[in-house]
Amino acid sequence: MIPVTILTGFLGSGKTTLLKRILNEKHGMKIAVIENEFGEENIDNEILVQETNEQIIQMSNGCICCTIRGDLARALEDLANRKKAGTLDFDRVVIETTGLANPGPVAQTFFMDNTIADEFLLDAIITLVDAKHANHQLDEHEVVQRQVGFADRLFITKSDLVDAAALEDLKHRLVHMNPRAAIRVVNFGEADIKEIFDLRGFNLNSKLEIDPDFLAEDDHAHDDAHAHDHDHAHDDHDHSTCGHDHSHDHEHHHHHAHHDDKIKSFVYRSDKPFDANRLEDFLGGILQIYGERLLRYKGVLYMKGVDRKVVFQGVHQMMGSDLAGKWQPIEKKNSKMVFIGIELPQDLITDGLDACLVK
Repeated sequence: MIPVTILTGFLGSGKTTLLKRILNEKHGMKIAVIENEFGEENIDNEILVQETNEQIIQMSNGCICCTIRGDLARALEDLANRKKAGTLDFDRVVIETTGLANPGPVAQTFFMDNTIADEFLLDAIITLVDAKHANHQLDEHEVVQRQVGFADRLFITKSDLVDAAALEDLKHRLVHMNPRAAIRVVNFGEADIKEIFDLRGFNLNSKLEIDPDFLAEDDHAHDDAHAHDHDHAHDDHDHSTCGHDHSHDHEHHHHHAHHDDKIKSFVYRSDKPFDANRLEDFLGGILQIYGERLLRYKGVLYMKGVDRKVVFQGVHQMMGSDLAGKWQPIEKKNSKMVFIGIELPQDLITDGLDACLVK
């Protein structure tokens, strides 16, 4: 299986700088870069000579650059066939989406098209965020919010153009949209190439990484509200350990109140086991009704009568699930799920999940 990385980000976020490095740097990897030529600054303007009709150009460091004008699936099939025939040699693929593109359909290609799914493995979606212009872009363009919501990793570029407070404010905003994605601040595309590959963002594994500050705030919000008496792991949360001063938390929320992003995330947790049939029916219904609004979701679940962790994740309506490792005797069995989407009915989903628990 050939691993694929989707590189996304709004106009001017630094994708071209990063791609130039991939195509020129002596990193020892053979990478095929598929460039969607409707980008704001085509890479071939500067480093490729397009006098030939050949769409695939070999670089001096062993990488290849493929400019596509048509269908992504066809381009991928073409690459795979050439690799099999021995006319092209590459180990992985990077797809640059145009700055105005929603990465969702690109990601779905790897699940919907069987020919592609047999040859390629989607590794991760990486989104570049321009520190100076991000807040304005997120306010103005829902597609930028989608790019953030889909990401497995976020690279903040051009951070030298803003002060420390603005950078923290941006990080806080991004975490609330997508607490799954690790955030890295990078300069001028100087990201370590190894930070881009083999992130396994779409692997079904028993690890669900959620930003710890986001979880602490989530705990705090539940403590303050006392509105839901869910038997969640955080109901008996101690303020002294949550890493947030109580009064500071309110100030913090007030400070960020002007960003009312359509794309938000929430975490569901419970110590009680799920009834497998009820949960399957409920999640099936949620995907049918809200699938288009669900960007990414993932969970590690404690199921009644199953001695192993059940893991699931998905993009829009396409969900995959599997059994992971056994619950260890020292582990506290619980379920944890994260949902990232557009104006999702959090209370409805939370109450529905509660109803799927074994009473």
